[in-house]
Amino acid sequence: MAETLAVLFTAGTVVGLLVALGTELDDVRRWLVVGILTCTGGSALGLVVAGRRVPRVVLQALVGGSAVLIALAVLVPVDALSAVALACLLAFVVVDSCYFFSRRFAVGHVLGGFVVVDSALLLRGDVAAGTVLALNTIMVALAVVTHRLAVRASGASSDPLTGLPNRRAFDDALQDLVRDGGTASVALLDLDHFKEINDTSGHEAGDRVLLRVAEVQLPPGALLARHGGDEFALLLPGRGGEEAVVEVWRLCDRLVDTGLSCGVAQLHAGESAAQLMRRADGALYAAKAAGRGRVELASAARVAS
Repeated sequence: MAETLAVLFTAGTVVGLLVALGTELDDVRRWLVVGILTCTGGSALGLVVAGRRVPRVVLQALVGGSAVLIALAVLVPVDALSAVALACLLAFVVVDSCYFFSRRFAVGHVLGGFVVVDSALLLRGDVAAGTVLALNTIMVALAVVTHRLAVRASGASSDPLTGLPNRRAFDDALQDLVRDGGTASVALLDLDHFKEINDTSGHEAGDRVLLRVAEVQLPPGALLARHGGDEFALLLPGRGGEEAVVEVWRLCDRLVDTGLSCGVAQLHAGESAAQLMRRADGALYAAKAAGRGRVELASAARVAS
């Protein structure tokens, strides 16, 4: 979200600068342009520097604030054509809101953008109401399409039964964690005798067991994903191997009616995601071989890729 918003703020800065260079401005408008470009350029730079450390609420505030900046920019040009061109920057607000925010927040940002930008266009007095409505129609269509694409994209990274991240989403998160470095562990959790549950009680009973695991309370910062079939994968940032084993045992205690075999591996410096997962898989195999219902910690030795 931060990266995308940084790109949009940068593009807005460039567009505003190009329009300003082609327009004769009085002192008031000139200082208004300087203020707007300082806000957009500074926001873009701040997002690039801060990156993932930016809280979500700050990103939402920046999206809402950008609509206000667009409305102010609309008042700068002398000619109506340049004003409408700047108003089209509202598309950035629409795309960002509908792709990253929930429907409630997205609708709020889009409607708020319409109010402030439309008001600025009409306040000028040289932009027809029909032109404003036409611009709004385009933005609504863009919002609908973007939201549908966001829904499809989220479906590609989530498990349809449990709603958890799927293997693809887990692998992406793991790659990011390995790239960032630091202390982290992963755990593979396998349901004991899951095939017997399906065979004796039916697939609906098996689905209920999977949902029970999906709804378990997780440690802060942890990511649980359905890795496939009856296997789950747990990502534990900031936790070493021994601490991760304790956390996994706590999780198993919350699922006392569900038998689990678990393998845990701590990330080591220079280790790839594939190597880490192989060690976790080896620990899981050891837990099963030792009688199931156990949590095993992988050795520090790395598996060759």
